[in-house]
Amino acid sequence: MLELFRMEAEGQVQALTAGLLTLERNPVAAEELEACMRAAHSLKGSARIVGIAAGVAVAHAMEDCFVAAQRGELRLRRGQIDLLLRGVDLLNRIAATPEPQLPEWSGARQPEIDGFLAQLAAALQAPADAEEPIPAPPSVEPLVAEAPAAAEPREGGERVLRVSADNLNRLLGVAGETLVESRWLKPFAESLLRLKRLHYEAGKALDRLHEALPKPALDHRSEAALADLQHRVHEFRSLLSQRLVELEMYDRRSTNLAHRLYEQALACRMRPFADGLHPFPRMVRDVAHTLGKQARLELVGESTRVDRDILEKLDAPLGHLLRNAVDHGIGTPQERLAAGKPAEGVVQLEARHSAGMLQIVVADDGRGVDLERLRDKVVQRGLAKAETAAQLSEAELLEFLFLPGFTMKDSVTEISGRGVGLDVVQNMIKQVRG
Repeated sequence: MLELFRMEAEGQVQALTAGLLTLERNPVAAEELEACMRAAHSLKGSARIVGIAAGVAVAHAMEDCFVAAQRGELRLRRGQIDLLLRGVDLLNRIAATPEPQLPEWSGARQPEIDGFLAQLAAALQAPADAEEPIPAPPSVEPLVAEAPAAAEPREGGERVLRVSADNLNRLLGVAGETLVESRWLKPFAESLLRLKRLHYEAGKALDRLHEALPKPALDHRSEAALADLQHRVHEFRSLLSQRLVELEMYDRRSTNLAHRLYEQALACRMRPFADGLHPFPRMVRDVAHTLGKQARLELVGESTRVDRDILEKLDAPLGHLLRNAVDHGIGTPQERLAAGKPAEGVVQLEARHSAGMLQIVVADDGRGVDLERLRDKVVQRGLAKAETAAQLSEAELLEFLFLPGFTMKDSVTEISGRGVGLDVVQNMIKQVRG
């Protein structure tokens, strides 16, 4: 039952996070409010079934918030959204807690639950037209909580079964062997065709022999024996032709079935690109708020199929690229407005198949790379002389960004400044032969 609760929690937490990020941009989106309310209600019911009182309390308080927003009694602003996202993190952590440690949420960790409930109660009491958002207290936990390792993401309304990677690899191996073995039939059928031609030639030779023998030389018994031999040869030829046709048909069916089996087994290793993206919209939003910026993540090609091993390896590089986009690329609202852009920046993450390869594009509508400043940094760090740096092309200059320890930041922050991010990205790309 606890495992079922964890799987339920993962799906509902993802729905809550996506809904809250949408509500931050449009606080009165009726469909999103309804979806969030349903998700919180489902989590409350699931937590009650497995007897996790802390999960019931948090989900119930969040449900009250969504109901108040639906009635127009509460307008969800940034402060309330921060609080509700903190509640999502709490629910995620509760679900990920090992069974022996679950009682701690009613003991040692109870103050954390009480503090959250008090903050949410204060948010409910704020008037709907309040100008100032209620600030969320700093959380000691990461802004983006890890999903429970035991649960697999769920696709749409499909039923999902969890299969170990070893079993899946063995299934793929057997499917590959089946595909190879199915190709043995074709050369076997071709060898039978040669046998058919030889038999046809033997039959023709027998006919010529019959015609060449003088009639008076053959008695009645010899004539009957020769005629019987010719009949059997023709009967054998007919039967061989029929069986060859059946073998060719079987060969086509077997090869087609083996191909389908292999493709289905291979598809089991493929996951929608969206399965690896659940933390990123929240991460982009939180990093932007930490830096005093406004940014949202726009996803394109969420249904693009990606090998599950590649999808797992993409997590860290994409995280680095998205943080870089917000930190280095997206400007502050004031800078963007002065440049004639909307205050909110957009980071786009796209996946698509091109010429049989997976292509992933991370782009933002920010200020781009200041090539002259990059040129100066290259000279300052002693990586090239001023005369050489002045002659470097744009592509050559951009290569310096991938060097270990190279950064455009003057100081180290929690988000960037150590020159590690793009180095990690490039190493991963090399590992998967990208």
